[in-house]
Amino acid sequence: MSFQTPITIAEAIRNIEENKYLLPSIQREFEWKHEKIEWLFDSVMRNYPISSFLFWRVEGDTKEDFKFYKFIREFRQKYKTHNEEFPTNGHIDFTAVLDGQQRLTSLYIGLRGTYAYRTPRLKEENSERVYPTRRLYLNVSKSLEDEEDGRIFEFKFLNDKESQSRGENWFKVSNIFGLSDDFEFNKYLDKNDLKSNEFTYRTLSTLKNVIHSKPLINFYLEKEQQIDKALNIFIRINSGGEPLNFSDLIMSIAVANWEKKDARKEIHNLTDSIRDKGFIISKDFILKSFLYLHSKDIKFKVTNFSKSNAKSFENEWDKIRNTILSTFDLIKSFGFTDATLTSKNALIPIIYYLYHRGIEKEFHKKIEYAEDRKIIKKWLHASLVKRLFGGTSDSVLTQIRKAFTDDIAKEPILEKLNAFPVDSINNQIRKDTGVSDEFIEELLLTQKDDNYAFSLLALLFPNLDYKNNDFHKDHLHPEVSYKELSDEFKEKYGWNTYNSLKNLQMLDANENMSKNEKTLKNWVEKEIMVKEKNSFLLSHLIPDVNLELDNFDEFVTKRTEILKISLKNALA
Repeated sequence: MSFQTPITIAEAIRNIEENKYLLPSIQREFEWKHEKIEWLFDSVMRNYPISSFLFWRVEGDTKEDFKFYKFIREFRQKYKTHNEEFPTNGHIDFTAVLDGQQRLTSLYIGLRGTYAYRTPRLKEENSERVYPTRRLYLNVSKSLEDEEDGRIFEFKFLNDKESQSRGENWFKVSNIFGLSDDFEFNKYLDKNDLKSNEFTYRTLSTLKNVIHSKPLINFYLEKEQQIDKALNIFIRINSGGEPLNFSDLIMSIAVANWEKKDARKEIHNLTDSIRDKGFIISKDFILKSFLYLHSKDIKFKVTNFSKSNAKSFENEWDKIRNTILSTFDLIKSFGFTDATLTSKNALIPIIYYLYHRGIEKEFHKKIEYAEDRKIIKKWLHASLVKRLFGGTSDSVLTQIRKAFTDDIAKEPILEKLNAFPVDSINNQIRKDTGVSDEFIEELLLTQKDDNYAFSLLALLFPNLDYKNNDFHKDHLHPEVSYKELSDEFKEKYGWNTYNSLKNLQMLDANENMSKNEKTLKNWVEKEIMVKEKNSFLLSHLIPDVNLELDNFDEFVTKRTEILKISLKNALA
């Protein structure tokens, strides 16, 4: 491996467009934000070093040992992020980019492509309105001054409407790519009257030189054809500006060894399908789920993804995928959102249970599993509230799996189970499931918009229609009434108590709309005109005391007692 003669940015871009540069499957996908691309172009204009690149010459039969992908040109956040596979069978020998994909893709998008990112404050949807197509432009009228990040040249991604409104002072960067010839470049400047302003003339001349004339792409070239060596080089030298995602490297082994399915495409399709259900998962979650289902060791290690394991992964993929999808259908029916599902790893034991019982198909709605769903829902909420899946997640997951099987090498037979084994799981992790009075008191101060508030209220009010999202978090004493509390009460309790579980309930959506901003006393009096008082207060966990606001002291004291008992029972 040695340094080669540097090349220009334009030559590197032409190599990308002619598929002379490709990306191996061990590469992560493109991740840079648009601001970072703009910053990179400023660095190029100022002759700052942009680090060296690591290339791998791929020749002969080696081309069939990996799968390779094209650089992405038209990037759309969330919706168009996957690289297109490039069939190398019969293709000429080429160069694979092992280190530098983020920088090269950024240069490619800036000079030849587009970048669509979300417009703030608009409802999420995959549309040109929310994610308008943007191209890179350069302000050629003046430089930046006193920027915190030190930029001088103002590069910015603009959509068509923005570029038209800013006028001729903004130059579309992609135009420079076709102006390598000095004569044509000067002819273009004369035609568009771009020489009259010295800053404009100098800036565009600099842009032309750094793209077409200066050899800024310094690179190592590795010619050794052994894949293991290439992978080792990648792990050792990768410095692309983002943390090395080991799951990408591990997934590459699966990609290389799957024979009938395209592992990368399958896994991307699954993450996209889960996203369409409202949840974001990573490849790590999918790989961890596979290890949990089929491997004794669930840690991310190359040895846990041997060729035989990869084959097993492929053979079982359809069922694994369907079980993961079914599990997310299930938690969506529980009323979870991506924010309130505070640990994705908490779903892995549920995936294991459905998978090995073979009941994943439409588990979330079949009547025969109604009681089982109720048990799983309570267990999941309690596990999240207790923060079971924290820093020692692998350890807890391994312990939980012992509730299903003592020997992962033997395929577990769970048909004899007729419900999710909560007691067995709790026995395995007993030391992690204790609930102290101090912890309960801490939970009761959970704020309304805290991500854990949903699980806590769902445990306290389990009988609402969570499946259809027909529920609201509600202040018992209305939010607008806080200002009416006496200064003495505000000093004693403060908003931290008024906005906490101690003054919150979960209500049926229609019930909450009818409650509106009624005082607690007026609302309860109206409700008990048609409902039995004691059962109503009990179902809403409301103490039988004077419910006037000026009696907040007694109310919050008595309700705290009720909630402590209810939560202890729910978390037992």
